[in-house]
Amino acid sequence: MKSLTRLAVIIVLAILAGAVMFLSTWDIPAPVSHVEKVIPNDRFPK
Repeated sequence: MKSLTRLAVIIVLAILAGAVMFLSTWDIPAPVSHVEKVIPNDRFPK
């Protein structure tokens, strides 16, 4: 039973280490969206 617990802990640690490596090397693209805003003319100096 002790070896089964040790094996389960090793598997969980390996999964966690793999997840950390995957997230640290994943190149997540920045969100890109077109923004268009109308600014009234009275906000500009004349």
